[in-house]
Amino acid sequence: MKGVLYKTVHHFFPEYLGWLKNMKDPRNKNMITYELPTLIWIGTLLFLLKLGSRRQINYELDSEEMLKNVQLLTKEEQERIPHDGTLAYLLERFDTEELCKLRTKMINSLIRNKCLNKYRLSGYYLVAIDGSGYLTFKEKHCDHCLKVEKDGKVLYYRHPVLEAKLVLSNGMAFSIETEFVENPSGTVKAQDCELKAFHRLAEKLKRVFPQLKICLLLDGLYANKPVLDMCNKNGWKHIITFKEGSMPEVYREYESLKKSSTENHGEYEKDGIKQEYFWAADVLQYKDIPNTNVLECIETKAGKEKKFVWLTNFVINEFSYREIGGGGRLRWKIENEGFNMQKNGGYKLEHPYSEHIVALKNFYLLLQIAHIINQLMEKGSLLVDEIKKSFGSIRNLAHRLLESLRTSVFDSIEIKSIESSRFQIRLRDP
Repeated sequence: MKGVLYKTVHHFFPEYLGWLKNMKDPRNKNMITYELPTLIWIGTLLFLLKLGSRRQINYELDSEEMLKNVQLLTKEEQERIPHDGTLAYLLERFDTEELCKLRTKMINSLIRNKCLNKYRLSGYYLVAIDGSGYLTFKEKHCDHCLKVEKDGKVLYYRHPVLEAKLVLSNGMAFSIETEFVENPSGTVKAQDCELKAFHRLAEKLKRVFPQLKICLLLDGLYANKPVLDMCNKNGWKHIITFKEGSMPEVYREYESLKKSSTENHGEYEKDGIKQEYFWAADVLQYKDIPNTNVLECIETKAGKEKKFVWLTNFVINEFSYREIGGGGRLRWKIENEGFNMQKNGGYKLEHPYSEHIVALKNFYLLLQIAHIINQLMEKGSLLVDEIKKSFGSIRNLAHRLLESLRTSVFDSIEIKSIESSRFQIRLRDP
């Protein structure tokens, strides 16, 4: 299993160690025992191995074999595995932008090497944006907390997060940008919210991926003119869940056009599932927002009917409606393969790995980086179906990797062979 980890990281991110060494270290260099690569790898292993709490570093990673394996990963000599407090000390002082940059380099490497090309929609990468609760506290945690009130009484304090994840049809969901929803320090008249955070997140996405062809997958909260303006300005496509209450006049316009444009209709049936599509063009009459269209899908399965409606700036016709509808349906992956997996799949997203405002953000970002690596291992062709079945659950895979790192050492000859030769890892579809 440890060979799969090493091969996966080396194949998809051959410059990974160099990236770690070039990060800015805020500590006094004359007073440190562990270099950055060692501590960042330990923080990543905390989530990659699904240890569940920071203190488990001191117990689960405490073996001679683990130490030697970490030394081989980092090319650094250490006398022992660092204590969890040493990691926390660094992350309380570490600039969160450094981990954001590391994640960006990982995503750019996947894009540059065309690993994700076949998962695009008409050349656009599908990026789902959604918010989720991250941490909650009974007492006020810091000046940045959002408070939840009822009848003038504070029920609890929270630190939500807004995520942009690159979603793929094979079930993968890679974090590519994060915006923490938080109040500025001091007294505020209006709390921060998901919509405010969305525009900050969009600015970061455009700055970090200026040339990337992006299609945003959004829920009904974002069906409004400012969001459409932003997509038009940035040259992005969008597929937005569209409900009657979001933009009532536009929805009524669509219903009217649907009745008069009977030729905009298509059907598809397979494996007992029937899909009936309707669409209408230019439902939003703004000169500065061209090509705003609506696509509707009515799906019937086992006698039960579901209705999906999207607002999109993709051109819809008899050749594209199914592909666009399929892209719209992928938005749920940010919740299932993204947040739900990180909450309930062993990563313990909602566990407070630190209460320090900077450290809790850095732990969150390390979790996202570990999740990227783990998904590449899970879906990579190095783990053939038979081996994966023998592991049982996804969590068992993490346990097998932990056992492998704790009890045996990397074969140095194999590592040299990996580093000097070229090999292929294909991402598997379901």
